[in-house]
Amino acid sequence: MSIFLRWFIAFALLAATFNPTQWNYLRWVQTAYRDQLPLSVLLGLILLVGYIIYLRATLRSIGGFGMALVAAIIGALIWVLTDYGLLTLDDPDQTLWLGLFAMSVVLGTGLSWSLVRRRLSGQVDVDDIDEDR
Repeated sequence: MSIFLRWFIAFALLAATFNPTQWNYLRWVQTAYRDQLPLSVLLGLILLVGYIIYLRATLRSIGGFGMALVAAIIGALIWVLTDYGLLTLDDPDQTLWLGLFAMSVVLGTGLSWSLVRRRLSGQVDVDDIDEDR
């Protein structure tokens, strides 16, 4: 699975949960939870599993400091783009999409970090867990 695909899945997970359109899980649950409670719970659990996979992998690979560092780099990039007039933050919907993009880059980087590190350094990551015990 490529780095781009990992990032795209992270973006899809975040956007499926909430985005500025009417097509997202949180808005759907607000209107349909009484009629569709079992389906609401099922879809919520599926989203939760996706978040657990991404957050656990991200925390294990780059940690909290790495997540903050990637977020700071994305924030600085957005700052530069707005400072040069290439990006405006006047539209709240656009700003929300930008936030979703930034969070997906953090999660995608965390999930892909072992691949990036191996390509840059030639070293392979292995777990410290001995499965024979």
